[in-house]
Amino acid sequence: MTLRSITLPNRIVISPMQQYMAGRDGKVRDWHFVHLTKMAVGGAGTVFTEALAIEPEGRVTYHDLGVWSDDHLEGLKRLVGGISDAGAVPATQLIHAGRKASVAPPYHGFEPLSDKDAKERGEKPWPVVSASALEANPGWPVPKALSRDDIKRLVESYATATRRVREAGFQVLDMHGAHGYLIHCFLSPLSNARDDEYGGDLDGRMRLALEVADAVRSEWPAELPFFYRLSCIDDAEGGWTLDDSVALSKALKERGVDVIDCSSGGLGRRTTPLIIPRAPGYQVPFASRIKKDADVPTMAVGLIMDPEHANEIVESGDADLIAIGREALNNPNWGLHAKVALAGLEAYEPEWPKPYGWWLYRRAKALEASKESSGRAATA
Repeated sequence: MTLRSITLPNRIVISPMQQYMAGRDGKVRDWHFVHLTKMAVGGAGTVFTEALAIEPEGRVTYHDLGVWSDDHLEGLKRLVGGISDAGAVPATQLIHAGRKASVAPPYHGFEPLSDKDAKERGEKPWPVVSASALEANPGWPVPKALSRDDIKRLVESYATATRRVREAGFQVLDMHGAHGYLIHCFLSPLSNARDDEYGGDLDGRMRLALEVADAVRSEWPAELPFFYRLSCIDDAEGGWTLDDSVALSKALKERGVDVIDCSSGGLGRRTTPLIIPRAPGYQVPFASRIKKDADVPTMAVGLIMDPEHANEIVESGDADLIAIGREALNNPNWGLHAKVALAGLEAYEPEWPKPYGWWLYRRAKALEASKESSGRAATA
């Protein structure tokens, strides 16, 4: 698939997945390099880093990667080089966590930081911000409602962060406007109670998302693709709807967004730690509706684990790209296995990387020969 000047090797995308492995300076560590290059070696056409915080206060945890300083560029360039050398397109995502910032990593509860966290691990809570002074969940910190001047400065931070990821060499950029983070809180009427131009009707609530898109496009090269992640529905009474997402997608397309990254939910309660019954591809209908009604390419994500299922989604026209997350953690070579399965290949060579394929081909042939030999012996 070709988007602007970039041709993606295939339709498989590794989703941004927070690793909670950065130091408090937000810099890249060896873990991130190994984690991401492994995904690229494994056959994905496009590999996203985890979301990069545009400001220290925009991190989810103290252990997220950042892009709020030029000091982050060296590590990010290393990631770009590793992903590219392995044959994939290097991609990244920008985030401001808004009222869902200042929480502990999942291994320490995934709840807002407290005096206990400060005492035990030196992780002191910091103030959070949002569209309005409405907490994400009962008992969570009440955020500061951003002023117009705050919003102006924030949009400039998005632009500056975009300049840095451009300098780092990324070829695809995604904006996180979902999951209850800052942009999503402006979009949803459940979290936006403003009475100025950034609130009220749909146009007002979309204003920040569109201003961010304009700011990003002002710094992002015209020849490089720009994605936008949306929670396509709040799945809550009176919340953001799929019709709203279609309207926003049309407006984002006009501002140079090339792909809508279709997720859902997460405005309040964080669902990732919960065990919730979900069917494979449960968010594909959102990608399908937006692709058809907004006439914009979409990326589907959410429990897509089987190559045949993924291929069916693309061939049916429900989505243009397939984002793989936790399944890639389970099997980093998912893309290579998909190639073998969908192409009907008999063996691994020459489709796999030579250092892998050479050995795996011979193992497969040895097992095949052993089975044939056993069969002849049994017949005799």
